[in-house]
Amino acid sequence: MTHEAPLRLAIVDDEELARRVVREFLASMPGIDIVAECANGFEAVKAIADLHPDVLLLDVQMPKLNGFEVIELVGRDVAVIFTTAHDEYALRAFEVHAVDYLLKPFNAERLANAISRVRERLARREPSPGAALAAAARPAGVPATRVLVRDGARVHVIPADTIDYVQAQDDYVAYRVEGKQYLKEQTLADVEATLDPARFVRVHRSYVLNLERLARVELDDRENRVATLKTGERLPVSRSGHARLTAALQR
Repeated sequence: MTHEAPLRLAIVDDEELARRVVREFLASMPGIDIVAECANGFEAVKAIADLHPDVLLLDVQMPKLNGFEVIELVGRDVAVIFTTAHDEYALRAFEVHAVDYLLKPFNAERLANAISRVRERLARREPSPGAALAAAARPAGVPATRVLVRDGARVHVIPADTIDYVQAQDDYVAYRVEGKQYLKEQTLADVEATLDPARFVRVHRSYVLNLERLARVELDDRENRVATLKTGERLPVSRSGHARLTAALQR
């Protein structure tokens, strides 16, 4: 992308006044094309899928989906300038991953400087940190209570306690929930780091199991351990997975 190319920008903020102020700031800046205004994270995900903006001016604190959840869902599709009131976890995450952010309230000059930095990052084709940024912004030791899965312009919000198990599938994981499957571009290690370790155990290199779904562990005809779920589904259990499972059940 050249510096002369118009920058396609989407404004995402749940406060109408904040969006209006940003619009006024941007009106005086050349080379900016505002392609969308979004009042929440769901609208932002849809706008990104439909309109493919170059950059989001993205509020962190929003209801339904916060800014970190939005960037986790859209991954590397778009560059981001975060805006936030003082938030210790957000600021720490920004510093760790060296992303552009503006601390509210900000003025037109600070916004212009941030846009210049984003143009430079786009020219270097630097990817967004995505899920890693979302994880860094979460308070230490606090597991996720829900999982978000993007399906085109749609977002599935999955409560963690409804997950039966998670299976690795190449570059994706499949969340199995009430007989349905939801694919997400993620590693099983990320799943382990996100979900509550007191409830979810990696029983095999390809499976993380919700302990509440476990009916029994038994040996199959080849003397391999198998976890049978309350649904009747059967998952392989490795030697190290069995040790982790035994330890978790004894807590």
